[in-house]
Amino acid sequence: MKEKIVLAYSGGLDTSVIIPWLKEHYDAEVIAVCGDVGQGKETEGLEEKALKTGASKLYIADLTEEFITEAIYPCIKANAVYEGKYLLGTSMARPIIAKKLVEIAKKEGATAICHGATGKGNDQVRFELTIKALAPDLKIIAPWRLDTWGMQSRDDELAYLEAHGIPFEGGHENSYSRDRNIWHLSHEGLELEDPANEPNYKHLLQLGVSPEDAPDVPEYITLDFEAGIPIAVNGEKLSPVEMLKKLNEIGGKNGIGIADICENRVVGMKSRGVYETPGGTILYYAHRELEYLCTDKKTQAFNEVASNKFTELVYSGEWFTPLREALSAYFDKVNETVTGTVKLKLYKGNIMPAGSTSPYSLYNESMASFTTGELYNHKDADGFINLFGLPLKVRAMMMANQKDNK
Repeated sequence: MKEKIVLAYSGGLDTSVIIPWLKEHYDAEVIAVCGDVGQGKETEGLEEKALKTGASKLYIADLTEEFITEAIYPCIKANAVYEGKYLLGTSMARPIIAKKLVEIAKKEGATAICHGATGKGNDQVRFELTIKALAPDLKIIAPWRLDTWGMQSRDDELAYLEAHGIPFEGGHENSYSRDRNIWHLSHEGLELEDPANEPNYKHLLQLGVSPEDAPDVPEYITLDFEAGIPIAVNGEKLSPVEMLKKLNEIGGKNGIGIADICENRVVGMKSRGVYETPGGTILYYAHRELEYLCTDKKTQAFNEVASNKFTELVYSGEWFTPLREALSAYFDKVNETVTGTVKLKLYKGNIMPAGSTSPYSLYNESMASFTTGELYNHKDADGFINLFGLPLKVRAMMMANQKDNK
């Protein structure tokens, strides 16, 4: 019986070449698997394409809601943003897809999983760490890292398909390298390869418009959260998928969520890309506003520390690790009181808070008001400041003594 290899399949040029290449070099049955995390029309016609290039079958696994509830929501609770800009759209999705690859490999009795990620990128790490964590017995095949691959360019790959009599219709070579899911759309390549160039937003953007092309009037929206999880937009309760679609539409037309970043990849090099994350940017902002209202000072401060480590783990593909799971448990706990309604004002790429309410609000008007209230005695500050400033006073006295002695 032939060996079975499960391939992470997108239908792009790389994976279309990998199917016949695997059959040629491994004499194996290739089972293609596409993890649908909300990439839309990109899944249309994939089965015919996969079978034409030599796959024995194609699985299209609908992972969109799982992606939102099992990956996106934990990242929202943790305020996970990589290097201050990147909302982890690809980073969050890869472990969810790899988990499905493992499930299908076990179901089919496959001995290996193959992916088309290059040796320069982050995705090879994310796919392979997940496979190692969930199925250490499975072999991993990464053609771009093998001497037998022998291809260095798009032209080489097209020539390979032509030599093997396999037709291929793909995107124009003069196009950006993109990754799309329901959370975001990333863009790399062309003018973006030179950090000195301004992005050609009119040519590049697909999920929305640039701020200058957004409406000249602001749009107000409300978001309801329950224990850190969004449950309603403008008072309407929606499913996780429908909510994100709606927020993408609202954010996109208002020029929200465009990030241009020269980021540090896992493998050490810097990479420049533009990310569109309209709905996600709104969710992060609203969640943070509610945290400001409901989270105590010391917890809020430690959240920053925990968030940085959590973000690092997610970016590096360390999703199925004890530390990431433990940090998620921490953020589940501290989000128990992140419940309430946030009103936001969206205007030409900007998000501005327009009021928040929560049954767990720690804001007390009697204490915070400039008008003296019953719960706060101004005289209490005397003793507090004396004790709080005691180290400064002792040091100043010591320095004065030193000066006198000299």
